[in-house]
Order: sequence, then structure tokens, then C-alpha cells
Amino acid sequence: MEAAERFAVGACNVEVAKDLRVSVRSVQRWRRAWHDVGVEGLRSAGPVSLPKLSEALFAVLEQELAKGPVAHGWPDQTWTLSRIKTLIGRRFHKSMTLSAIAQMLHRHGFSHQVPARRALERNEEAVTGWVKETWPQVEAPWRRSGHGYASKTRPASR
Repeated sequence: MEAAERFAVGACNVEVAKDLRVSVRSVQRWRRAWHDVGVEGLRSAGPVSLPKLSEALFAVLEQELAKGPVAHGWPDQTWTLSRIKTLIGRRFHKSMTLSAIAQMLHRHGFSHQVPARRALERNEEAVTGWVKETWPQVEAPWRRSGHGYASKTRPASR
């Protein structure tokens, strides 16, 4: 709508594009729509596509999620995006990307969860041993311990 105001006072496309931080091509399209239809031609037509799961289907998905992963054949009580994707494919015969599923869940008020306490099966001794022995070998040092040299030949090699 701001572009329409600028068109009315005679601003050029490059100036409008720079001020609104869009491409000149977009401004050209907007100017053509403004010229042909007027300000109504610049109004948003809404989303390009409908959501993959309608509100009714999402309500069914919520019921399925409430049953828990074990009811759907997984060994533990953790919902992951890939498991939800599999559930959507099995139940509704639709395919969605993991990011689309995450956005849909977030839009409906779901958030990712982290366990409130550690698992009972956790072996503290094994974890401590791994952190002390294995992790230092896996983690590469970021810097050399000695001095660096600007020359490609080290002083000791001369």
C-alpha cells in the first residue's frame, strides 16, 4: 500500500524498490497491478495454498498424539517429528516435510519438550568415564599449543 502512495506521487521504480527494500521487478509488478486495477490490485490474496491438514484432520491428529507413541507401535513415550511424519502418512496418506510439521505444530500451540529429569537407566559412572576418556580424543583442539609462525618455513627447519 505504501508503494501505491509512492506511485500516485510519481516516484520511480528504483526509488520505491530501494526505500521498501524489495527488488525492482517486484515494484514493476506492483505498478502494473496498480495501473490496471488500482489499489485493490495490490491487496494480498492470502496464502498461495491450503494447509495439508485441515482443522478437522488436525483435530484427529491431536487425538492420535494424545494416545502416545506406544499405542502406535514405538517402544518409548517420545514423540519426534519423524514419528509424527510417519503417523500422518499412515493415518491420512499425506506426506509433509519435517519443517512443515514443526511449523504446523507450533501454529497450533505445541512446543518441543525436554525431559524434566534424567532417565532411571542412566549410568553415571559410564557417562563420567566417557566424558573424561573418550570426549577429549573426539574433540579436536582449536589452537596449537605452541607459538605460530608467519613464515611458511619454521625456524627449526633452517
